[in-house]
Amino acid sequence: MSTARIPPGGFKELGPVNWAISKVGARGIRRPRFSLVNVLGRHRLLFLAWLPQSLYLLGAGKLSRRDAEFVILRVGHLRDCEYELQQHRRLARTRGVDAATQAAIFAGPDADGLTERERTLLTATDEFVVTRGVSPQTWQALSRHYTTQQLIEFCLLTAQYDGLAATITTLGVPLDFPD
Repeated sequence: MSTARIPPGGFKELGPVNWAISKVGARGIRRPRFSLVNVLGRHRLLFLAWLPQSLYLLGAGKLSRRDAEFVILRVGHLRDCEYELQQHRRLARTRGVDAATQAAIFAGPDADGLTERERTLLTATDEFVVTRGVSPQTWQALSRHYTTQQLIEFCLLTAQYDGLAATITTLGVPLDFPD
């Protein structure tokens, strides 16, 4: 990754609340620093507005955590965002997405070993990221597997991680796992 355009902040740049959040996050990923939080947290109020939605989509949404990781990994792959991929390869393993399944996600909807629902989810993710929408045929297929609330969440989750990948890349957020 290129040099950070906005380097991760410390206590002074983050303020006490965002600094405390960054410390809890770093402990959660078992690293001395959580670079994304230490960069985004420099915009103190915007970070606090963004964080609840992000946490909801990641951990408490209507989509299964496994399906959310399918979407996030596919977006990270499509956007070539190594930061997002590093974070979510690890998290996905804890949510039942093993290395073989991750390889299938990266290979795309036609990869061996995927269920019809998983193929549909990856196809919809590809369409959303590449064309900024989902075709009527794919939407109909997606609707056979997900509720109305889950469909809305799919759109917001995909948009969130697509925008996050662009932000991470643009700001040059340093990797937390540089190995």
